[in-house]
Amino acid sequence: MKNICLILAGVLFNAGAQLLMRKGMLDIGTISLHSSVKDMLPKMITAGYLWLSIACYGISALLWMVILSRVEVSFAYAFLSLGFVIVALMGYLIFNEHITRIRIAGMVFIGTGVLLVSRS
Repeated sequence: MKNICLILAGVLFNAGAQLLMRKGMLDIGTISLHSSVKDMLPKMITAGYLWLSIACYGISALLWMVILSRVEVSFAYAFLSLGFVIVALMGYLIFNEHITRIRIAGMVFIGTGVLLVSRS
């Protein structure tokens, strides 16, 4: 149970990083093929949400190293798919993003799959 809690913490930090990055990029604006990196880089470097996102990725990576020292990678990796479910639901709640019925069905399948793997 302790290992599953660590895995879920890693997944939550990874999902949090995605959400923070989305918020940071919404604040910065759309990057197109025509915008140059040197134009956008100052905005990106000074965006607090992007720095928080990087910090969450770092914590997630450190947790993942601990996790992989304790459990099989095939067991732990299955839980990463929960990140999609978390990000989709939080994207809906925080950013008002659209979730289709097909995505909901996919999230149910993901949840079922992770439940089966967790019992193996």
